[in-house]
Amino acid sequence: MKLSLCVVAYNEEKRLPALLSDILEQTYPRDKTEILLIDSGSGDGTRGQMEQFAARYGAEYAGVRVLDNPGRSQSCGWNTALIHFAGEAILRVDAHSHIPPDFVEKNVENLRSGEMISGGARPVICEGEKEWQKTLLAAEESLFGSSIASFRREPSRGESSGEREKIYVNSLFHGAYRREVFEDVGGFREDLGRTEDNEIHYRMRRRGYRLCLSPEIRSYQYIRPTLGAMCRQKFANGYWIGLTAGVCPGCLSLYYFVPAAFVAGIVLTTALALCGVVWPALLMWGAYVFLAAAMTVCALWGGEKSPSRLLLPVLFFLLHISYGAGTWAGLAKMPFWRGKHKTCPSVERVKEQMKHGKESA
Repeated sequence: MKLSLCVVAYNEEKRLPALLSDILEQTYPRDKTEILLIDSGSGDGTRGQMEQFAARYGAEYAGVRVLDNPGRSQSCGWNTALIHFAGEAILRVDAHSHIPPDFVEKNVENLRSGEMISGGARPVICEGEKEWQKTLLAAEESLFGSSIASFRREPSRGESSGEREKIYVNSLFHGAYRREVFEDVGGFREDLGRTEDNEIHYRMRRRGYRLCLSPEIRSYQYIRPTLGAMCRQKFANGYWIGLTAGVCPGCLSLYYFVPAAFVAGIVLTTALALCGVVWPALLMWGAYVFLAAAMTVCALWGGEKSPSRLLLPVLFFLLHISYGAGTWAGLAKMPFWRGKHKTCPSVERVKEQMKHGKESA
């Protein structure tokens, strides 16, 4: 199977060399691998690194192409890849990632077994060995601090891949897709940020496709290196959840709105306390402190016993507040935004461009 591996990057000169090195280490035959490197208008050395890679290794692969993404967003970049890729399947890899040597090979094996969409677990890692970064990682890894999505989790300790079976999930991160999937459902909505995966996976599921998460497949994503960057990321994630609720509520589970409910709970219980009704605040904060403390104990029990881990309850709170405030900001804007975004022309445009490209080929 000829597979196209796609990377969309913006100002990633610090991380991109490591990912390009990961690509070179892949065990899947290079003559069956096309590499698409898509630059989203970077202002640093990202594009130069891409061009150097293409010049040096292009002849060893089925093709290495450096493409421009004038739209600059991730969804515009993925659509650029869909329009230009020449493989039987396309594999998307985030620029903030690390992929093991067998990553491409295992995805191809999964597709060749009959799956139309393939992926695996994508736990998070940190770039350095500083204790504070490891503490941020512990907050991001926790079920309480991040997400319950299946693809975010490492397998249980002592559990080998042979003891687990494939499962089918609602969303994947680093997914591999047969060409026919996008020829059927169309491209990504370019008016969505952070939630384009939720929306297109929802369309895929509605068309009858199943998203297969294989126990054999693993990749990793780097967390944001500072607390400020992590909180900004959470705010943006929540913001786009709020906006997306106006155009595709079916692609969002109630879980996404828990932080927003927590923020609303803080406002409501504080107002009640000021009016002399204190028990709702005591009940809510008692439950929250108990859960935060329990998750902190779990993190200490299963990880390093660093003093900075004692700050996990504070980190959980800041991440929840950031996400919840972002969701409310998105919901506040959503009624005005929704009118102009009931549909998105990029979905059908990409489908037509893929069709014409296939006919030309």
